[in-house]
This record gives sequence, C-alpha cells and structure tokens, in this order.
Amino acid sequence: MNARYRHWWLLALLSVLTGCWQEQDRGYEIPDEVNAVYYWRTELKLDSTERAFLGQYRIKKVYCRYFDVVMRDSMPMPNATISFADRLPDSIELVPTVYITEECMHQHHDSLAQKLVRRIRQINETNDLPPFRELQIDCDYTLRSRKTYYDFLSEVEAQLDGADCVLSTTIRLHQLRMKTPPVDYGVLMIYNTGDPRRFQERNPILDMRDVEPYLPHLARYPLPLAAAYPVYRWQRNIYGVRVEHTVADSVILEVKQAVERERHELRHTIVTYHLDQENINRYNTETYEKIYSH
Repeated sequence: MNARYRHWWLLALLSVLTGCWQEQDRGYEIPDEVNAVYYWRTELKLDSTERAFLGQYRIKKVYCRYFDVVMRDSMPMPNATISFADRLPDSIELVPTVYITEECMHQHHDSLAQKLVRRIRQINETNDLPPFRELQIDCDYTLRSRKTYYDFLSEVEAQLDGADCVLSTTIRLHQLRMKTPPVDYGVLMIYNTGDPRRFQERNPILDMRDVEPYLPHLARYPLPLAAAYPVYRWQRNIYGVRVEHTVADSVILEVKQAVERERHELRHTIVTYHLDQENINRYNTETYEKIYSH
C-alpha cells in the first residue's frame, strides 16, 4: 500500500472510530450534589420519619418502583404494581423505575417497550402525576441477555418524548466488564455484591473484598454513573434458621471512599436503597451525612 492510499485508509478508519464514539457519547453529565433514594414498596405512603428524612438530607430525586415485569405463561407481564396513597413534595423528582427479570430478556418480545411506557404514563395520569422527565429500567442482564436488553432499551427510548426525557438503567458490578447500554447514564448498584451461599465468610449485601476486583473497571467505563449504597436488612431462612444480613456503616463508608477514589464522578449523585422507616433508624445522622457527602 503506497503512502497516498495508506493516508486515506487511516482517515477513513479514524472517521469510523470517531463516529462510533459519538454514537455512544450522549453528552449527559451526572448532576452535582444530588441526593436521591430508591422507593421499593407496592404503595407510596410516607410516615413522618420518612418525610423528615427527605427534608433533612435534601433528597432531590426518588427512584420509585412502579411495577415488575416477569415471565408468566411464556409472556412478559406486569406484576406488583404500585398504588399511590401519598404524593412527594413538589421539590422532589419522581423517577418511574421498572424492574425486569433477566428471564424476560432471553428473547425479543414485540411491543414490550411500547406497552411498558404506555403503562407508566397511564399510572401517572390515573394518579394525577405530572409527565415523567426520566425513566429507569432495572435488570440484572448477563452476557446471554445483554443484546436483547440493549435492543429493548433502544425501543424504550424511541417511545419517550425526545431529548427532554432521560433514560437510565441500573449497572451491577459484574456488568462493568460489558459494553455500555444505550442509555444516558447508569446507577451503579454497590450492593448484593457477594455470593449468598458464602454468607458465613462474607456479607452477601456488601463486602470490600467483593468490590475490589471491579475497581479497575470504574475509571475506564465510558457511561456516566451515579452511585447507590445499601441501607437495608435482608432476612432469610436457611435450613429452618433465620439469618439476618445488614451492613456496618464502616463498610459502607470504606467502599464509598474506595469507589470515589477510582472515579470522582461517583461523588456527584448519591442514592441509598431504600426509603423505609426501619432503614432510616438503622444508621445515625452522622452516617447518613457521610454517605450523602459530595
């Protein structure tokens, strides 16, 4: 290949690579100093402790689970739809969040994205809620289901109201090793990190030893990320014995410091999972202030 043709070939290759990058780079930036929380119950009803928490920690955004999508009779179907007994303060953005089981993404389902977005809009209209400005999809996708899930996300985006509506998804630690999904940003779930079968050795909710292998992936993962930390309790029966898992505040703060050291952006928008009086009372004010420090 002579110099002239080599020159044009390199220009063409650079153009293709640049185009691919521009397609992935949506220009979205994680907002700075945003405190947020997940709401994961089937009825939106807040007691005085929960309302006080929203104000005390300057919560600006609530990712609210609207319903799940599960496989039933070989079809993806909505399950456990939320009802609204209360409303959030007007200063807090309500983000509809839908959990989709990984099984639903083992194959493509026609019109699923359209039905999902339409159902969310109907829920808002029925409960006299304003149009949503962001939609989040939660799925523990794997290498097997990734392509179907990413195609589904693109179909969801096509149903939204143009550039004014943000599309986000949850990102688990193991998904940092995969290509990025076609969304504006992800919420990095820094919990459920361990193997539940090894609970006598490590806390399955969060253990620094389970987080460490993924730290090198944080800096180079090209999707904008917010960070979500666990404040919940997990109870289960193992061979008839009740086992309870919670995370010490020192572990949460140790992990927070480690991930922020690798990726400063994770200081910008901070989320806790999930809003509940019991979870609020589990940690003191100083701990929550440190979790929500930017």
